[in-house]
Amino acid sequence: VLRGNMVELLRRSVLYIEPVDPVYWCGALRKCEGRILPCLRNHLMVLGLLVFEATVQRHQLYFRLHNNLKPPPFSIIFQGITRQHLDHGVLPCIKYFINFCFYKFGLEISLIVAVNVIGQRMDFYALLHSCALLAVLSRRRRKAIGEVWPKYCCFTAGLMVLQYMLCIGIPPALCVDYPWRTAVHPLTSNIIKWFYLPDFAMRPNPSFIFYDHLLLLSSSLQWQVFEEENRAAVRLLAGDNVEISRSLDPCSFNQFIPVNNFLHCRCYLDMVKVFVFSYFFWLVLCLIFITGTTRINIFCLGYLVACFYFMLFGGSVLMQPVRYILRLWDWLIGYTCFVIAMKNLLSLGSCAYLDSLLKNCCWLIQAFSMFCTIKGYDVRKSARGRGRHRLGCDLFHCPPGTKEGLPQLLLPLCGV
Repeated sequence: VLRGNMVELLRRSVLYIEPVDPVYWCGALRKCEGRILPCLRNHLMVLGLLVFEATVQRHQLYFRLHNNLKPPPFSIIFQGITRQHLDHGVLPCIKYFINFCFYKFGLEISLIVAVNVIGQRMDFYALLHSCALLAVLSRRRRKAIGEVWPKYCCFTAGLMVLQYMLCIGIPPALCVDYPWRTAVHPLTSNIIKWFYLPDFAMRPNPSFIFYDHLLLLSSSLQWQVFEEENRAAVRLLAGDNVEISRSLDPCSFNQFIPVNNFLHCRCYLDMVKVFVFSYFFWLVLCLIFITGTTRINIFCLGYLVACFYFMLFGGSVLMQPVRYILRLWDWLIGYTCFVIAMKNLLSLGSCAYLDSLLKNCCWLIQAFSMFCTIKGYDVRKSARGRGRHRLGCDLFHCPPGTKEGLPQLLLPLCGV
């Protein structure tokens, strides 16, 4: 291991390839070699966006002062569209959601962005994001989530700053390598990449910070939504985000709904409502079934059990008390978050210790469908994704025309 580490350092490390210019470590003093515009392109783009935003704000302020208009309590595009116009037709409905889409579904959008960050990274910091996601969703109620949301935003911002500092690292001009490279038992490049540690041979991927930036942007906007939805003027304009009571009976919902019965399909908007509220439940079950059948592993078994449980009772599940329905979906969401966290943890083995697992615990790879999905890791060619579509035949070096049955493919006797 030590010899392989030295060979890799001599081949890839900045400290050993060529002399290091300390100016390159300081981004503001980077040499442009006579081409100034390429070095300043990103800065000019940011400056142009700031100028455009300031121009629009000044123009709006001048227009309102000139016409004696008050600024709206909420940043919207279509004036005069409120919650009362939502059920007046397809066009008013589209305008309403253009104005208040993030106000109504900002929490869901932020959670989708968080899951996307986890899927794009699949490393130690993605595991931290998974734990934070579990902590937030464990509060269940929207009001309780809003109370811990500022802490979640601070957590995301802190991780982003920490990763930025790790990408900068120490100046290479000091000619001092990191301790995980000079130790008696040095870490491999795959482990360094998974833990997102600074290194001169395996540099941290700075594009991961962009995904964290998108998460911080959406979570910050949602933080603002949590504050705005407590204002009476905003609730009057966009409607409230109060959760429905968990003690209600679905059979008595019609007395609490202020709009007409859309089952009669008086307009195209009623048809859309019928599709969403009548068939979206089955669409979700189809997605759960597809998730459980696209991979053959232990995690997907839970999705199949959940899908068959809901299909067993069918639409009668929706006629149960609200508390019972939400409890089932909370268990399903909790299991999904648990699977996401476990797959992040198992990615350490599939991306950093795959060779050892192939020799000693190949059954573990197939049982949990472990394969490295992130580029940049030095894994064995036979262990990459092309073998996972044939029940692991390529993964375990079995010929495609093998005559073994399904149990032998799922739990192969490696090394025999």
